[in-house]
Amino acid sequence: MENIIDRDEAKKVCVTGASGFIASWIVKLLLERGYVVHATVRNLNDETKTKHLVEMEGAKTRLHMYEANLLEEGSFDKAIHGCCAVFHTASPVLFVTPNPQEWYILSKTLAETAAWKYAKEKGMDLISINPALVIGPMLQPHTNWSSDVVFNLVNGKSETYINAAHGWVHVKDVAEAHIRAFEIPSANGRYVLTETVAHFSQVVDILRQLYPTLKLPTKCENEDPPLPTYKVSKDKVASLGIDFIPLKAALKQTVDFFIERNLISL
Repeated sequence: MENIIDRDEAKKVCVTGASGFIASWIVKLLLERGYVVHATVRNLNDETKTKHLVEMEGAKTRLHMYEANLLEEGSFDKAIHGCCAVFHTASPVLFVTPNPQEWYILSKTLAETAAWKYAKEKGMDLISINPALVIGPMLQPHTNWSSDVVFNLVNGKSETYINAAHGWVHVKDVAEAHIRAFEIPSANGRYVLTETVAHFSQVVDILRQLYPTLKLPTKCENEDPPLPTYKVSKDKVASLGIDFIPLKAALKQTVDFFIERNLISL
C-alpha cells in the first residue's frame, strides 16, 4: 500500500500561474503524461484564465484549480500540499515605467537570485529554466508580451523593425524542458533555452518567405550597423534531450495562430 501511495504522490505536481503562455503548455503536457495537476490562477471566476485549462484532455479527472496570489502570503499552501514538485511560473507583470523591458529583466534576475539563495539555505532541490524569447501557438485566449513581438511585425502597422538580435525558442520546447528537468534525476542547476539567435532583419526575411502577401516592415528603425548575433551554448540543455523546433517553424506556427484567431489576415 505504501508503494501505491508513493507512486500516486509522485504523479501529483503544482503549476503556479497556470493561465500563462508557458504554464498553459506545461499543464497540457503534464496532463498528457498522466500527472495530477494542481493549477493556480489569481481569479477562479475569470474564464479567460481558466476555460482553456479545464477543457484540456484529462482535465476533468486530473486537473484541480486553486486561487492564489503571489502578493498574498500563504495563498499557495493548499495548492502545493501533497505535491512532489512545483513548476513555478507565476510572476505579476505591471508595466508602469518608461523602460519596462529593463525592469522586467531585472525583476526576473532578482527573483532567480533570491530563489537560489533560499534553496541553498533550506536545502531545497531547485532547477531554473531560462528561455530566450518564447514564441509559438498560444493555448490561452489572450496574447502575451513575447507573442506580441511577432504580432507587431505582421499586423501591418509597423514600417520598421528594431535593430536588435534575440534568442528565440518555441513554447512547447520550453514546457517540455520544465518537465524533463523534473523527470530526469541527474538534471540540476540552470538551463538556458535558445533554438537560435537571429537579428530582426532575419526574422522579417523568414516571415516574408512564409507569407509574401503580408505587409511587413521594410527597413530597420535606424541606420546604425545591425547589432551582431551571438552564440548560446546548448551543451547543458542537450542532457534534457530537447529536439528544438526550428525558428522558421516556430514563426509559422505563431503567425498561423494569429490567422486562425482572426487577429490578422493574409
